[in-house]
Amino acid sequence: MTFVPPPAMTSRPTLQGTFGMAATTHWTASATAQAVLERGGNAFDAAVAAGFVLHVVEPHLNGPGGDLTGVFTTAADPSPQVLVGQGPAPQGATIEHYRAEGLDLVPGAGALGAAVPAAVDAWFVLLRDHGTWELADVLEFAIGYARDGHPVLARVCATIAGVSELFAEHWPTSAELWAPEGRAPEPGELVRLPAYARVLQRLVEAGADATDRVGRIEAARSAWREGFVAEAVEEFVRTPHRHASGTDHAGVITAADFAGFSAGYEPAVTVEFRGHTIAKTGFWGQGPALLQTLAILEGFTDAEIDPSTAAGAHRIVEALKLALADRDAYYGDGEGALAPPAETLLSAEYAAERRALIGETASAELRPGVLPGRTAYQPPLRVTYDVSGAGAAAGEPTVSRAGETKGDTCHVDVVDKWGNLVSVTPSGGWLQSSPTIPELGFCLGTRLQMTWLDEDSPSGLRPGQRPRTTLTPTLVLRDGVPVTALGSPGGDQQDQWQLLYLLRTIVGGYTPQQAIDAPAFHTTSMPGSFWPRTWTPGEIVVEDRIGEEVIAELTRLGHLVTRAGDWALGRLSSVSRDPATGVLTAAANPRGMQGYAVGR
Repeated sequence: MTFVPPPAMTSRPTLQGTFGMAATTHWTASATAQAVLERGGNAFDAAVAAGFVLHVVEPHLNGPGGDLTGVFTTAADPSPQVLVGQGPAPQGATIEHYRAEGLDLVPGAGALGAAVPAAVDAWFVLLRDHGTWELADVLEFAIGYARDGHPVLARVCATIAGVSELFAEHWPTSAELWAPEGRAPEPGELVRLPAYARVLQRLVEAGADATDRVGRIEAARSAWREGFVAEAVEEFVRTPHRHASGTDHAGVITAADFAGFSAGYEPAVTVEFRGHTIAKTGFWGQGPALLQTLAILEGFTDAEIDPSTAAGAHRIVEALKLALADRDAYYGDGEGALAPPAETLLSAEYAAERRALIGETASAELRPGVLPGRTAYQPPLRVTYDVSGAGAAAGEPTVSRAGETKGDTCHVDVVDKWGNLVSVTPSGGWLQSSPTIPELGFCLGTRLQMTWLDEDSPSGLRPGQRPRTTLTPTLVLRDGVPVTALGSPGGDQQDQWQLLYLLRTIVGGYTPQQAIDAPAFHTTSMPGSFWPRTWTPGEIVVEDRIGEEVIAELTRLGHLVTRAGDWALGRLSSVSRDPATGVLTAAANPRGMQGYAVGR
């Protein structure tokens, strides 16, 4: 082994079996997925059931008003496909309108940040095309937890407490749902979401007259996209409310925006690395930044890219900075002159050019590549942003009053005995993102905060185009055969933490749980994707367990090292299948004492 050996003891075992495996960011969702497998459902039935349970048990990290991306293969077709559950900007979401509202950034909280909610439609499309269960059976778990209650997480309680003043002063419908007695719930207290339970039940009942399973799912999709849900959203957002900007605005999303969106599929974008194919979403998400980083690191020896050494961590984080600079310069859902130059960005020749820029010391510059015939977009580079008058939650979950973001989301991985493999990262619509729509029991997401109010940006705000999402699950193939599905919450850190897992398992020979447990790090030396979109030039955030010698050497190399604590970074989970033996594995993150893997 060329990497530093992992500790013999792991926080939990890498699970092994032959029947089915599920790993998610909450034990209840994992148990739900496994329950579906035990009752004869396949990986897609299980993932959808778990996804709706996550709406209930992790409402501070995702919700029905949010979005998702997935990557999967089926037992019949090994080619990786992307599930597109990222909705576009509404037709009324124009740069001119937001500028006229006095804004220079899309707010991180409030309905002006809402893309068209896409998560629910995407789950339904996945179930329709690749599942086997009836919609009513899949939603039974989430309906039960929403109606009858579930023991609420301490982190949910802390999130509610952190925005209690905002709720009380500006978002009364949110206060009524999440603090009905004038206080945040206590950890472990049973929390019920009766309005959302009724929404799910109405979606099931919409298909009562349909004659087959697909018809019943399509009826539910229509009720969501063209019926009572879309109508309630349009009516609610007409009333101005407080945004993260500290000012009041009405939303622009309409029922027509709901009806105009339909979730679907795209082929995955891939690169080869050390005999493996790594599959990600397209350049409308940040996923290709991981592919670019791997292409850069391909040119180093195994020992030179060990994340547990100072030299390896240095090379890895410098490669990430280069890829993320390209992300901000070229990625987006644009067309024509603003279309990402995908072929060039993923080419071996371009990777070699970028690799040559990695020096002996840390860079504190944003260095996008120079491409023929293209102008690299230069995003605003702010180390601070005045949020003193905001008075609203901001950014991705786990937020401070001042709008500081630390990031989290949800994740689901499932593999079944037939060889179906699926990885999905749901997010957005968290309880603190915008006011609760009372008759629906949930709020809208704020994914549009990842767009710039600048026509020159490839990820500028444009009606009908997707914001450049951070949601980025991963699928790995070996010799053309799918072997691993993985992912992580964490905003801009998602691909950075997944990169460490891939290096440690593919190159270092770590087991999945060893790779998840190993000390993590990431860089913040790029403009953040979440409001207020600041950056910290040259910073590397590390877990203290990486060691004093490594930290000292990284500092000597010029990195601005921030210690995060021993167990603070990474929210990974993964499932795998050995095509030679059929043995399945699963592993999940111990940090936060929330993620769990189950299976047999």
